[in-house]
Amino acid sequence: MLYLLTAVFCSASITLIFHISESRGMNRYVVTTANYLVASLISLAFMLFGKLPESSCSGAARAFLKEFPDVMKGSTFSPAGSLGWAVIVGISAGVLYYLGFIYLQKAVKESGVSLAGSFSRMGILVPMILSVLLWKELPSSLQWAGICLALFSILLANIDLSRPAGFLSGFQPVLIMLFMIVGLAEFSNKVFQKYGVLEAKSLFLFFVFTTALLISTWKTVRKGERPRFSNIITGFAVGVPNFFASFFLILALSRLQTAVVFPLYSALTIVLISLSGWILFGEKLKKRERFAVTLTVAALVLVNLRS
Repeated sequence: MLYLLTAVFCSASITLIFHISESRGMNRYVVTTANYLVASLISLAFMLFGKLPESSCSGAARAFLKEFPDVMKGSTFSPAGSLGWAVIVGISAGVLYYLGFIYLQKAVKESGVSLAGSFSRMGILVPMILSVLLWKELPSSLQWAGICLALFSILLANIDLSRPAGFLSGFQPVLIMLFMIVGLAEFSNKVFQKYGVLEAKSLFLFFVFTTALLISTWKTVRKGERPRFSNIITGFAVGVPNFFASFFLILALSRLQTAVVFPLYSALTIVLISLSGWILFGEKLKKRERFAVTLTVAALVLVNLRS
């Protein structure tokens, strides 16, 4: 749970820093690119000074190709094979991370912040459902109750049912894409953790953030954006918690069930953002948001119990 709570703190920090950057009209593409640069450098440092499994590039490739058929039958990669697995899943995840950012912007523009945020947070249903279907990770009865409370708190904190047009009227294709891409990006962390060894996680994160960095840099240059010092510094400030959010989420997934981690990760992040907004920015919590905080605390208790 300590790993999960640390990941939540880092995730909330990202949103709060972005809140400051948006309020000051900073360039979103430059901030994002600087963020991925720092996250990539941190993952590189962990990779170089950490304890990666010892293997040559050719050895890791051979181990990966040799072990892949058995892994697909339910086995796991060896330390050497995990290096190849980290590269493959990391590159795919990096593309999803960046696409999630793009579709979030599109959804905010086309459907508004409320619906975009709702479908982004509900993306956690994708890894939960896939984990139950693929690996039969079934929670206990009490944990199911906690998961349901956490999911309800996500909906309660994000969806304003008082809108005249109603929730379903905002259902648009861009929201479906956002839901699926964010969900698959989160699922990539679980896929790596499920079949690879944890010692290779720094290599995995390096390829995640480096891939996203290359795409983001290309997009920024293509748009002709000129970086400013304040934008770069803000991006650096985002990059640190961005790396450690994924770092500690992977560690949490190695200790707790996926169906427990993802709803709590999302719900607790919402709670922390709401409380921080109230304390730091004077944004008062609505009744439904206060109720969501209460539900999340109850959910945190239930998922730690077993029937």
